[in-house]
Amino acid sequence: MSDDIITTGNVAVITGAARGIGRAAALRLAGRGMRLVLADVLADELDDAAAAARAAGAREAIAVPTDVGDKAAVEALADAAFGRFGGVDVLMNNAAIGTGGGTFENYGDWRKLFDVNFWGVVNGVQTFVPRMVEAGRPGYVINTGSKQGITTPPGNAAYNASKAAVKVVTEQLAYELRGRGGRLSAHLLIPGWTFTGLTAADPKAEKPAGAWHADEVVDFMLSALEKGDFYILCPDNETPRSLDEKRMAWAMGDIIHDRPALSRWHPDFKDAFDRFVGE
Repeated sequence: MSDDIITTGNVAVITGAARGIGRAAALRLAGRGMRLVLADVLADELDDAAAAARAAGAREAIAVPTDVGDKAAVEALADAAFGRFGGVDVLMNNAAIGTGGGTFENYGDWRKLFDVNFWGVVNGVQTFVPRMVEAGRPGYVINTGSKQGITTPPGNAAYNASKAAVKVVTEQLAYELRGRGGRLSAHLLIPGWTFTGLTAADPKAEKPAGAWHADEVVDFMLSALEKGDFYILCPDNETPRSLDEKRMAWAMGDIIHDRPALSRWHPDFKDAFDRFVGE
């Protein structure tokens, strides 16, 4: 189905498009001849991404500086997209930040992170999707989640919670869209270890051997969309899908078997988890 949607002349809106996965997606969709509306708070880098997209083959590419945590700003983004192009075929709610913290620290960082990672997705869905449904055109809504929103490892409770919320919202959206005839579908992009501005403390650092480049994530995403996958679970050079499946199954098993929360990191369950992975 992807070839009918991600194709010459169709329109994609991508948030978080100045860097990382968003920029890589913009360049890949530009190569398919799409018309692009790119959004980010990094105005200068966003302009550069739009210029790069035009050079890569986009029929048109416009930059619309947008704070996705501000619903009025997202409404202005939608007005710019629909006003210029008449419709939207792909919405990629991708903008995210990583700074958060533990459960009883950094309240301001928690609020800021949720404004972007969670409310940015909700704002995008509530602003764009009704208009996309009304248009009756086939299309995709792609929300960028994280494996950390599924296995929720210790270390950044705020980020994990935001991405867990994105997972739930996207699942609910997929269900609701199925009841509207299936012309528009929702998808959860779940990147693996990806070398981006979000994960690299030093932007000049070299990519670790275990990580994927952002364009590898986008290529995997496009292939998964062709197959109609909802959960676009990306591997990387360090973690194959089989290991991801074991980790996720163990996380669910904490509930089923009444183990301690996050038992994968509990010293009393380390050997049991290692045996489970090795089975």
